[in-house]
Amino acid sequence: MRGRVAHESIFNLNDGSYRCPSTQQGYSPFSTWTRGLAWILCGFAEQLEFLGALPDSELASAGGKDAILRRFEEVATATADYWIKETPTDGIPYWDTGAPGLARFDKYLDRPADPFNAWEPVDSSAATIAAQGFLRLGNYLRLQRRSKAAKRYHQAGLTIARSLLAEPYLSTDPAHEGLILHSVYHRPNGWDYIPPKARVPCGESSMWGDYHARELALMLLREANGQPYPTFFLQS
Repeated sequence: MRGRVAHESIFNLNDGSYRCPSTQQGYSPFSTWTRGLAWILCGFAEQLEFLGALPDSELASAGGKDAILRRFEEVATATADYWIKETPTDGIPYWDTGAPGLARFDKYLDRPADPFNAWEPVDSSAATIAAQGFLRLGNYLRLQRRSKAAKRYHQAGLTIARSLLAEPYLSTDPAHEGLILHSVYHRPNGWDYIPPKARVPCGESSMWGDYHARELALMLLREANGQPYPTFFLQS
């Protein structure tokens, strides 16, 4: 399916040939671990910003800037479209699109995610990462004068941010050390805390979820004030 990603790929060390998909933190090699999907979405969007800022001459030997940008945009938009298609209406995903307990939900993609359900955990950390990717992708496409696509992806990022920066995802308990609740670290290994009387992990934070939430909030603040937001590279 267009936009679906594999967590890992196995290669033959003798001849370098591709062998099969794999995963450690996802449900299976043939489903999509949503934090992995978010890393791709955010990473390719950031690379588009970076590559777009390079002079044409620096990419001439690699096939030309236009061809490279088209390929990176193809991957970024494919993963973004898959996220929108396979995620509940508030933009918060369950931890894996193929998680077996999702079959127990009735039309779970047609309503907001439920972090307190009895079958499968959500992963807010995936959402924080993806939200950045959507905003960056939307802004990149706006600069390319692709206004319709730019608005679609930018709005997806805002939808996710609105969900994350409010309860039940935003932590309001002064005794809790995290910022964004309902993050999942390693579901297959059972390393996530399950509160008493709950059946799936919920209520906890992760460093990567909180880091990207802070970066997401900074991006939104800078945009609201008409200021450039941070990138990993220096812009001229």
